[in-house]
Amino acid sequence: MNNLVGGIIPQQPPIEPVSDAHVLKSRLEWGEPAFTILDVRDRQTYNDGHILGAMPMPIDELAERAVPSLDKSRDIYVYGGNDEESAQAAQVLRSAGFDHVSQLKGGLGAWKAIGGPTEGIVESRTPAGADDYNVVSRLKNHAENQQKEV
Repeated sequence: MNNLVGGIIPQQPPIEPVSDAHVLKSRLEWGEPAFTILDVRDRQTYNDGHILGAMPMPIDELAERAVPSLDKSRDIYVYGGNDEESAQAAQVLRSAGFDHVSQLKGGLGAWKAIGGPTEGIVESRTPAGADDYNVVSRLKNHAENQQKEV
């Protein structure tokens, strides 16, 4: 079967072992396929608020849930309650044979600091920001965020 988009869509570079929130937000905003975001905090904390689209996989169940449900060659961004928990989760996944795992530096706090979309019980009670529904403002903010050093 011929690859109709071969050469048109550039190959995504390999993900870094540690990524900042800007990298992940950029991939989401531009609709890049084939990556997964894992939240390894406990289920109640996840339910309170998490990155939009993140899958819950508590760290104590991570290997046994990830192995049967995720492709080992898939890009995976992982975050926990703090950077140490995120690093531990990334190591658990690498030890289980996942090749493309990146720890999200700063976790949910860093994500929210750059205006990344969230969902959850607590998050649903937070009113939308002034530019949340304005595409022009969102694109402008995205361009400004790409210039920032984290």
